[in-house]
Amino acid sequence: MAPPKFMGLSGRPLSLAVSTVATTGFLLFGYDQGVMSGIISAPQFADVFEETRDNSTMQGLVTAIYEIGCLIGAIFILAVGDLLGRRKAMIMGGVIMILGTIIQVTSYPGHSPLAQFIIGRVVTGVGNGMNTSTIPTYQAECSRTSNRGLLICIEGGIIAFGTLIAYWIDYGCSYGNADLAWRFPIAFQIVFGLILCICMIFLPESPRYLLTLEKYEDANRVIAGLRGYEIDSHETQLERDVILDSIRASGYETQKSTPVKALFTNGKTQHFRLIYYFPILFETSITPGNHHLALLMGGVNMIVYSIFATTSWFLIERVGRRKLFLWGTVGQGLSMVITFSCLIPGTSSAAKGAAVGLFTYIASFGATWLPLPWLYPAEINPIKTRGKANAVSTCTNWLFNFLIVMVTPIMITNIGWGTYLFFAIVNACFLPVIWFFYPETAKRSLEEIDIIFAKGHVEKISYVRAAKELPLLSDEEVEQEALKYGLIDTLARGAMGGAGPGGVPHEKALSEKSGEATGSREDVAN
Repeated sequence: MAPPKFMGLSGRPLSLAVSTVATTGFLLFGYDQGVMSGIISAPQFADVFEETRDNSTMQGLVTAIYEIGCLIGAIFILAVGDLLGRRKAMIMGGVIMILGTIIQVTSYPGHSPLAQFIIGRVVTGVGNGMNTSTIPTYQAECSRTSNRGLLICIEGGIIAFGTLIAYWIDYGCSYGNADLAWRFPIAFQIVFGLILCICMIFLPESPRYLLTLEKYEDANRVIAGLRGYEIDSHETQLERDVILDSIRASGYETQKSTPVKALFTNGKTQHFRLIYYFPILFETSITPGNHHLALLMGGVNMIVYSIFATTSWFLIERVGRRKLFLWGTVGQGLSMVITFSCLIPGTSSAAKGAAVGLFTYIASFGATWLPLPWLYPAEINPIKTRGKANAVSTCTNWLFNFLIVMVTPIMITNIGWGTYLFFAIVNACFLPVIWFFYPETAKRSLEEIDIIFAKGHVEKISYVRAAKELPLLSDEEVEQEALKYGLIDTLARGAMGGAGPGGVPHEKALSEKSGEATGSREDVAN
């Protein structure tokens, strides 16, 4: 019997299609993040939205209000994401982004254009918040252990390429007529939204999500399709059983939507999105009064950003998550030190050194902090809370992004080089948190990562140490370790023992150890 097909594909081609569409969602995210950078201070834009002309506060508001929409979208997924599922949430997010884009580009003078544009920004943000809360989870749950980190890092790296495309489209359109200068760059993102929405109609739902709903036949079909197995093969049912053990260990297998109380919130440590304002930073501090040169420098910076964003693709499984987090934090902090130090003298020659600092900052960020915060929360949370926990971490991301995007123009105007000193100090504060609390997850399956937290809890050791001491495990060894540490009482043996119709395990309901005896990550995340 041949493996089941989706979009006419199975095995590696199907997995590639899933990754390509998920990556398109993050390309759209990167494009939308970068598109306002060259528009917000453009004279053609100010001719329509007079309130933004030479007004750093209003420019900050128009740019940052998008983050509020993203926050709303992430909260929406936190509330109903488990009921919608991964596919429906991604399709809905894409449709909402397209709607928001249309609202923005149809703003005209004489009809409250700024109010309409702000509404469009918020609506677009809602769609992006939904996508960024869902896509990493979907990708992680559909990927093999061997390439999960690489695929999600590619997603994160593609953000840089989306921003690069936006910057250069902004630069090219700046030489066109008034409408081309800002309407076309904003409208172009509809192309990416259509690709995302149309393709997701035909791609499969996450097998892990299907198993949380006890849709065993559908999950078997998706697992077999993604891996290129036959539906009734030993490999298909072994993978399903390991996932089932993880679901049952979570303690919420009878509920379609995981309660928020199950979350011990451990959101992303934040990075700061100077990307939005690179042209403004260059024009204010380095190339004063030369808008086109500032745009050009911002575009070159995005090339550097994109090049370094690809480095994580080759390092993520070899070097691991912890070292990349640490190296990136040190690199970003030192870059901010270079930038503020070179701006203190106030001379044009010293300002060139500040430009170097901005370039090294974006290189460090692109290689490390750009992809990692999208990968790590999708890995360290157990299956039943993964969707909600990823939504919470994304809410944190957008909340702090709003703060930084809103205040950065004001900080640059009022305290100048002190802005970069502030960012340097914040980066330094991340180091002890990463060193003491971030366990390594490279080369481990999602279910294997559960064992790290159970081991740390049961043996009363740090999770960083538990990750170092635990050897890499096979699927069979994961099940044995789950028994050893009390995650489950019995194994799901529907694949290797008797199975009911459609491969449904006879041992459908397993008892879990309750209270403090359990080592599940909901109890020990903090």
